Amino acid sequence: MQGKKPCVRCLLEEAGKQDVYSIIRKRISEIPEPLRTDDELYSERLAVCKGCEALSGGTCTKCGCYAELRAARADSYCPHEKRMW
Repeated sequence: MQGKKPCVRCLLEEAGKQDVYSIIRKRISEIPEPLRTDDELYSERLAVCKGCEALSGGTCTKCGCYAELRAARADSYCPHEKRMW
């Protein structure tokens, strides 16, 4: 019996990884306010990640991080060679 095919270009929340996603959300909430992106920028960054071929089940294959966590830090950047944000 074959399992359900994992969502490749999905973020953690969309990929059904709620346990990991809740941990990531907690870590994001612990980022000091001056170092955290605002909601608009966060959404823009995640939209770019969702369209990237390097996103695999919420993980960036360019650096191994969780896209939601990396996008939440204001001092972070896209690790892709083309730096999409």
